[in-house]
Amino acid sequence: MKLRFFNTMGRLVEDFKTIETGVVKMYCCGPTVYNYAHIGNLRAYLFDDILRRTLEYAGYKVDHVVNITDVGHLTDDNDDGEDKMVKSSRESGKSVWDISKFFTEAFFKDIDNLNIVRPTVNPKATDHIEEMINLIKRLESKGFTYNSAGNVYFDISKFHDYGKLALRERQDLTAGARVAVDPNKKNAHDFVLWFTNSKFEDQAMQWESPWGRGYPGWHIECSAMSMKYLGDQFDIHCGGIDHISIHHTNEIAQSEAATGKKWVNYWMHNEFLIMNKGKMAKSSGNFITLDSLIEDGFDPLDYRYFSLGGHYRSQLQFSVESLNSAKSARENLFERVIQLKKDTNNIPSTKVGVTAKDYIAKFQDHISNDLNTPQVLSDLWLMLKDSNLSSGDKLFVVYDFDRILGFDLLNLEIPKQNDEADLEPEIKELIDLRNKARSDKNWERADELRDILLNKGFTITDTPSGAVWSKNV
Repeated sequence: MKLRFFNTMGRLVEDFKTIETGVVKMYCCGPTVYNYAHIGNLRAYLFDDILRRTLEYAGYKVDHVVNITDVGHLTDDNDDGEDKMVKSSRESGKSVWDISKFFTEAFFKDIDNLNIVRPTVNPKATDHIEEMINLIKRLESKGFTYNSAGNVYFDISKFHDYGKLALRERQDLTAGARVAVDPNKKNAHDFVLWFTNSKFEDQAMQWESPWGRGYPGWHIECSAMSMKYLGDQFDIHCGGIDHISIHHTNEIAQSEAATGKKWVNYWMHNEFLIMNKGKMAKSSGNFITLDSLIEDGFDPLDYRYFSLGGHYRSQLQFSVESLNSAKSARENLFERVIQLKKDTNNIPSTKVGVTAKDYIAKFQDHISNDLNTPQVLSDLWLMLKDSNLSSGDKLFVVYDFDRILGFDLLNLEIPKQNDEADLEPEIKELIDLRNKARSDKNWERADELRDILLNKGFTITDTPSGAVWSKNV
């Protein structure tokens, strides 16, 4: 399967070719673990997941690295503000280490709930300080750094291609043109590689270094950790579009200055999730967590379905109405797959017909053309509604599509049928009341009735085909 991806470096859809035959080395910017990930953040990891699944579907082995930022990410990417971990620590009264552990675990819980394949490696910034210091020393030995007011800066004037990812050669890079002037910098776009106590006297996380006791700037961690796990050159670097102008631009400068080589071949960026006409962001308080969606009665896979309904390079407008539509479509999909499993005794065709092969060919064409998931979902529904296909062929195609869509349809269980004749009238009435509460989207009442039933010895499980009860032993 020939893959074509949009490369931010050059702004073109390009044929995909790997450095090493059969292997893809991919680095994706990970979470800053000072708060819960919001669903806008999680859209990025869903994009990464679809990309990885597509690469593996195409036969590649994928070395997938996602960092955990637990130090050094300021509230402003231009080296202003304070460390987000320290800010969270002050507001919560917990140590930065406790905060890091708690929100890292919360992040992986969200990832698992969305059925996102876990990365090959999840390096933590605080475990790789030595690698960052060594990279800064390499840059220093090559003349790309200077010390000012106790901090070590990268001098962008020494790197002639600075800004090539963000097309900054077309912009004004003079001091003060786009960022506030820092008197300690030679150029407003120079960035900090290492902070010392001269600027942050009460910084909670500090390490010894050749430049004094302090801590690393944010940008250096991704370069240092990606090089450790993927080498000085690798295939794909992913992240949100907000990383293009500063974070990824600075990563390129310091990495290529250190190695003297092209660092990354393909840069892939996902667009924002939009809510109330603005991007979802913790800083503005304009954000929703996955847990809050679950509390409102949504399955995490409803959000996965919703996200796949928009192309990763297009802004996606979030609303409860659109998520409800995705929920209905996802439940309908699951019900149809369950019926196919019933029809075939869960045994897909071993030799599919020409029509089924045509659907798979369309699917492969659309997913390989820069991950066109909206068209893939359309392909899936056309196939499911095609009366010319046998149930066995449909189930085969469903499983093939799901290798990338990631709804885990292969393991979708056929719900056991309940015999209402075995129920006492009181229990049946409670179950009927709960079903009505769910139908009315009265989730609080539904949960209350579920607890009442549990106290009476009955467990209620919600499935795509409706609620299923079982009597506790």
